[in-house]
Amino acid sequence: MNATPRVVKKLGWLLFWVLIAHFVVEVTGHHYIYNTLSKTVFEGRLGPGILEYKGMPNRVIETGIAQPWIMSETYNSASFNEDELSFHDEFGTVAFLVIKNDEIIFEEFWDGFDQETISNSFSMAKSVVGVLTGIAIKNGHIKSVDDPVFHYLPQYEAELGKKMTIRHLLTMSSGINFDESYINPFSFPARANYGDNLELLLRNYDVTEEPGKSFNYQSGGTQVLAFALKSATRSSLAEYASTHLWKPIGAEHEALWSLDREDGTEKAFCCINATARDFARIGKLYLNNGQWNGQQILDSAYVAASISHQPEFKNADGSACEIYGYSWWLGRHHDKDFYMMRGILGQYVIVIPEDDLILVRMGHKRKMGSGIPHPEDVFRYMDMALRISNE
Repeated sequence: MNATPRVVKKLGWLLFWVLIAHFVVEVTGHHYIYNTLSKTVFEGRLGPGILEYKGMPNRVIETGIAQPWIMSETYNSASFNEDELSFHDEFGTVAFLVIKNDEIIFEEFWDGFDQETISNSFSMAKSVVGVLTGIAIKNGHIKSVDDPVFHYLPQYEAELGKKMTIRHLLTMSSGINFDESYINPFSFPARANYGDNLELLLRNYDVTEEPGKSFNYQSGGTQVLAFALKSATRSSLAEYASTHLWKPIGAEHEALWSLDREDGTEKAFCCINATARDFARIGKLYLNNGQWNGQQILDSAYVAASISHQPEFKNADGSACEIYGYSWWLGRHHDKDFYMMRGILGQYVIVIPEDDLILVRMGHKRKMGSGIPHPEDVFRYMDMALRISNE
């Protein structure tokens, strides 16, 4: 008999706390929280998804004359073993592509994906912004990596901000106080990905440490670099990428760069959506020292610097930072140097120069392991690619 009043009371308290939460969101201006919930929790996830671009505004990165990959005579003659297949299944791989000597030797797709399916690259986009920076320097839109950022973004012409250069943004050593947390819904990544005004959001952060002193991986730094590029080139990132990158490298499919709002700004720290085959072209461009079919798209010296550690930059503990160049991750495996583009859910373009090998993996999850210096699955995928390439 008393159940109904108790239920009504509980519902009343629930409604009260919902209204309180709504009031806090409105007062603090955290409206993006609603978008965050709709794109994650209400979709059955606790974080971003590889197809969430479908519910976001996007700008097209247009293609030109497609240059299809050469298919090797031994295409897909190799296969995964049972342990490898189990690993792909556990971590939700949707695309796995291996290119050797400029020919596709192996590819596999899952979960309804194929050669034409696009998905989010997440932080691989940071490397693309690094590529576009090199192109802008070659084209004379930016003088050099040592240009002060305030030349393009006057709001940084103050105190420590005056010391911040393009190089500092490329090497994640800007000194800006971005909070890079992937579990805190109030930190920069969540506010940037699900908010609707990146330019306004950046005003909440300042250069609080000496630029160039230490490596501190930050999504916000790449977004600042993107605004500098936009100022220097007088073009949106997608338009610049289309004209100076996507078309010259013969991409077969249009890509989409997600925006903060309709006709807004590209989310430069993430959110380029393209096919595995087209992402592989960026690896080939760097493997060929910035040249594509005889055309020098960006200077070889810039490429070399991009995939080399910068000795003047240190980790927070004072040790040399040997895992990052100009927006590219660096590493060594089986006594082979490699460099890569890397996304939060296990999106990778990995280049092993010694073997003229390019590996692309796209998927839903990654295996972190120790996460030092790279997620564990990076090395598993490299082992698979190396085995396949030697069969």
